[in-house]
Amino acid sequence: QVQLVESGGGLVQAGGSLRLSCAASGSVFGINTMGWYRQAPGKQRELVANIISGDSTNYLDSVKGRFTISRDNAKNTVSLRMDNLKPEDTAVYYCNAIRGPIYYWGQGTRVTVSS
Repeated sequence: QVQLVESGGGLVQAGGSLRLSCAASGSVFGINTMGWYRQAPGKQRELVANIISGDSTNYLDSVKGRFTISRDNAKNTVSLRMDNLKPEDTAVYYCNAIRGPIYYWGQGTRVTVSS
């Protein structure tokens, strides 16, 4: 099992910044991909950004140029720097780790962007 603990959500005005962090523990050997998903009220969960072993990254089109994902493999952490936040970024953000065929999820951290 892999446990994921997130931190860093909160309330911010449009144009502001937040940094989300996630620490993995447990059976972390073999984790290939770590990233962030989000789910807004009434919408499906969507991939925001992920980073694969070897530092290959993927971003949701709407966050490209505003969000930056980083990973520390030695510490088993992944972070998401979010700049120029917009009201449409409001959602619960979930840390994700993939090991083999299994997806692991954090408990979620809420991000609210006021206009």
